[in-house]
Amino acid sequence: MKLQKIINRLQKLHPKEIDLSLDRIKKLCKKLGNPQDKIKAISVVGTNGKNSTISATFSILKEANMKCNVYTSPHILKINERFVFNNKELSDDELADLFEEVERINDNNQITVFELLSACFFYKAAQYPDNINLVEAGLFFRFDATNIFQKNLASIVTSISKDHLDWLPKNHRTIEKIVFEKTSTLLNSNIIIAKQSTTETMDFIKKTISQNPSNKLFFNDDFSYSVNENDFFYFEDKFGGLKLPMPNVLGQFQLENISTAIATLRTLDLGIKDEYIQNGIKKISSLARLQEIKSGKLKQLVKNNKLIIDGSHNEDGARALNDYLQILDCNKHVIIGMMANKEHEKYISYFKDISSITTIDLKTQPNSISGKDLKDKFKSIPNVQYQPDIKQAIKSIDLKEGDLLLITGSLYGAAEILNLN
Repeated sequence: MKLQKIINRLQKLHPKEIDLSLDRIKKLCKKLGNPQDKIKAISVVGTNGKNSTISATFSILKEANMKCNVYTSPHILKINERFVFNNKELSDDELADLFEEVERINDNNQITVFELLSACFFYKAAQYPDNINLVEAGLFFRFDATNIFQKNLASIVTSISKDHLDWLPKNHRTIEKIVFEKTSTLLNSNIIIAKQSTTETMDFIKKTISQNPSNKLFFNDDFSYSVNENDFFYFEDKFGGLKLPMPNVLGQFQLENISTAIATLRTLDLGIKDEYIQNGIKKISSLARLQEIKSGKLKQLVKNNKLIIDGSHNEDGARALNDYLQILDCNKHVIIGMMANKEHEKYISYFKDISSITTIDLKTQPNSISGKDLKDKFKSIPNVQYQPDIKQAIKSIDLKEGDLLLITGSLYGAAEILNLN
């Protein structure tokens, strides 16, 4: 309760949830002693796969007995997820104390919540100067609150696609502009570029960072992976090949993210042995990213059928999700709720061979599109129905033995569903 009261106060420090600028975060961090200049960071920038890449990197580093601090957003179940220090989430009391201290130093100056949370992370992280910091960028990157490092260990660029277009002028809503926003200010260190969904996107990235003198690694050019039979995949870079077990997370896109994590850690020469990688990728924690739900109230409703929750919400996410669905030999039923500012028709256009689609209202998200309006947008799709909530949606679907039920469309929606479960 105390923690939520503090967060409510912090939300009143700026009239906007997002106001893209570096001025406020720099002023606050100067008051805090510029803690961002005292830490060893790996910045993770992109549209899709940031959290999954961080999760894989973190899991491997933990297996190597290395201490990490981790900053991610948004959180799924609780805000503590965003604040990991020495490999552990802060408790409610620890987080409340941190917020209150930085709030006091900020002295009621105007600042957005994300900027203040970022400052809190840097401030705490500076207490652990030897730890590796894994820092997920927020919206775009050029004016993102995490883009205030003077130096870092590396910048990882995950898959870039169109998302959050409402924050760009209408004539700038192109993949080229998004690539520019995310990669034009990367630091001179190491830049690792993950697999991109199109050759065009990779070409734009190469063009944008062509004058950056960093050591650059590109998927396919400098590292790659291949899937083999007998339940393993093969990673390869300039240091040689690695035969690896399949990870404990679902989906081809996870192999892309894991390969990017491996390429980064091997490039940084942190003493990561092959066995740490082999064991680490079998222990990845990844909430709401093709997460199979094996127990709970909603799982009881689907009984023996497989229940998966995925927070994908844009074109690239839909493409990756459906690459996974296409390899499954079963009937697939989809329940979907989305935020209002997404490209709904483009998202659903990637879903193929779906037995039924049920749209729902996201009860806790005021900026979501209503399930009825979402159904209207999907009117060209066969077998679409609307139900007001997730429980009624599940009960309305005629699940046969072996059928799969997928709940998707929003990370915020995934959080709502996981809390209900």
